[in-house]
Amino acid sequence: MLNVALPKGRLGEKVYDMFEKAGFECPSIKETNRKLIFENPEKGVRYFWVKPSDVAIYVERGAADIGVAGKDILLEYEPDIYELLDLGFGKCKMAVAAMADFRDNPQQTLRVATKFTNIAKSYYASVGRDIDIIHLNGSIEIAPILGLSDVIVDIVETGTTLKENNLHVTETIVPISARLIANKASFKFKNEQIEKIAKSLSAQLEEK
Repeated sequence: MLNVALPKGRLGEKVYDMFEKAGFECPSIKETNRKLIFENPEKGVRYFWVKPSDVAIYVERGAADIGVAGKDILLEYEPDIYELLDLGFGKCKMAVAAMADFRDNPQQTLRVATKFTNIAKSYYASVGRDIDIIHLNGSIEIAPILGLSDVIVDIVETGTTLKENNLHVTETIVPISARLIANKASFKFKNEQIEKIAKSLSAQLEEK
């Protein structure tokens, strides 16, 4: 069995459709129920839904052979996996945002609110800026408004939430999209199946 970790939600459904086109269908996954694991013994494949931020953990630790995770998760947690393919969707960017009237003073430590501590640290280390990281888990946008931080580092899709909170992007750190990833041992021992899927997904992306 090839174990595939899919991120719950629209992204995972889109990815499953691609796997189905690649010849690894599992009809029971489309039934309305609360099951999390679905398998098709004939095709030798087992799918399971997991929280998007957990996909890389399942793959790294071998509970899943392959999976789909956002580049933001891979950069933040640096799992020991193979990144096989940029699927080109779920596109957004990791960016720095601040209040419209914010002016950076290089003489002072910059206070940065973020969920993505490692990405923020790496970025500011690369530009030689001294920072104080404030790790938050939700509603990052209100940190500068309440004076908790000078800037935020977060994922930006449309920028609507930022505008509504009088924030704007000051720097783009890295573009983000969904990636096909593989467990290192699985890639060695189930190479034929994994390569077949990767090639089919790649071909589907070229058709678009």
